[in-house]
Amino acid sequence: MYGKKKKVPEAPFNAARIVPSLLNSVDTVATVGLARLLAPPHLQLYWKRFAVLAVFSLYSLVNAFQWIQYSIISNIFVDYYNVSSTTIDWLSIVYMVAYVPLIFPATWLLDKKGLRMTALLGAGLNALGAWVKCASVGPGLFWVTMTAQVICSVAQVFILGLPSRIASVWFGPREVSTACATAVLGNQLGVAIGFLLPPVLVPNTADDKDLMGHNISIMFYGTAGLSTLFFLLTIFVIKDRPPLPPSKAQAVLSTGPAEDYSYKKSIINLFKNKPFILLLISYGIMTGSFYSVSTLLNQMMITHYPGEELNTGRIGLTLVVAGMLGSILCGIWLDRTKTYKLTTLTVYILSFVGMVVFTFTLNLDHLLVIFFTAGALGFFMTGYLPIGFEFGVEITYPESEGTSSGLLNAFAQVFGIIFTLIQGQLTTDYSPLIGNIFLCAWILLGIVLTALIKSDLKRHGVNVSNINKGQAVPTELPSEKVSSNLKLESSSLHRETSI
Repeated sequence: MYGKKKKVPEAPFNAARIVPSLLNSVDTVATVGLARLLAPPHLQLYWKRFAVLAVFSLYSLVNAFQWIQYSIISNIFVDYYNVSSTTIDWLSIVYMVAYVPLIFPATWLLDKKGLRMTALLGAGLNALGAWVKCASVGPGLFWVTMTAQVICSVAQVFILGLPSRIASVWFGPREVSTACATAVLGNQLGVAIGFLLPPVLVPNTADDKDLMGHNISIMFYGTAGLSTLFFLLTIFVIKDRPPLPPSKAQAVLSTGPAEDYSYKKSIINLFKNKPFILLLISYGIMTGSFYSVSTLLNQMMITHYPGEELNTGRIGLTLVVAGMLGSILCGIWLDRTKTYKLTTLTVYILSFVGMVVFTFTLNLDHLLVIFFTAGALGFFMTGYLPIGFEFGVEITYPESEGTSSGLLNAFAQVFGIIFTLIQGQLTTDYSPLIGNIFLCAWILLGIVLTALIKSDLKRHGVNVSNINKGQAVPTELPSEKVSSNLKLESSSLHRETSI
């Protein structure tokens, strides 16, 4: 009848029919899952990557300016605060001292909390230190300016390790080295401006301490205003990562289980990596030498050219600007050739040659010669910095870029402290010639250590492979064959990203 349902007898349970059906379903799911796993990841490049790079470079610039702004006019600050030249040197050395114990918590924070939190800390502390300096204008307030410089040095810990992370997370494989070089470029530009502006803003008015203090305050307030602006830009612009990865290497890392990550294990793995240990020492020697030369340039120049503070700043500017050009050219070269070890070794050797020439022409009483030799030295010595970062990322992949870069910077700070103190003492007790020969000997040792590094381009191997799994590429030449489970295609590099 209408409204009543006819009772249908239940079919008997038939395991012989159900079980194969379930197994077929499981096989289907497994097959689909495996296909998805092996399918090329969806990659994309975002225009916002340029804004992220620009904002980071700007606040890194101000931090570097605050590092060198005392040293380039050290004789003026010695007179203003009535302290020794060694005491003023510590305003630069404190940047290096602070970095060493703080690098491990800083890199841990980068890995656990991400790029945005680390960037905010770096930009925020940088602005805070700049404002504290504004309260240090007074002959008896050296302790205030030292406190401010300590704050800025802590900010530096959250800045120096970010170039390789920003480049890897936001940029594609054909532009990653150039992006890293550009990020480092901001810091170098800050050093360049730090060489140029302080002698102009704070001329040597030894007979008028009030005017000297007024000029110093103008420099401090201008720095504070800019650092605050860049902190605000950091808040609105910098994010942890783009919605979609820019490269296969980042796609592999982003799909890995975060709960399996161990910061302690990552550190252990890095210190077990023999090529990376050699790079740590050689990078520390080269970068430490640059820090020492930058810190002591005023003392070296004033010894041979009294009263030439303005030209000393211009020579420092030449050194760093030439290095900026070297950084960009080396970054472009690496993106095109991937010859990391060959490029690193070549630049190291040319840096040694530049240091030797600079050492033995410093006392010739020809400023034009010094401009030329300083430019050549800076082109290679400063240009080496991003090369070391990128080489470190390649031979330590898939370990965190922030951790490898942080350790490289930590060794640079250690060598920078040692070299600055020893070279400064040799310069004071003997002559700038003896101090520079000391650096030349160490750079020669760095060449030998660099030659011993085994080039194993792991990140590049993932980016040019056809499978979603990291493998080592034990060669400097991407076109050569590698292990049987990794097939390289020269054309794959051109198909893997889209804008």
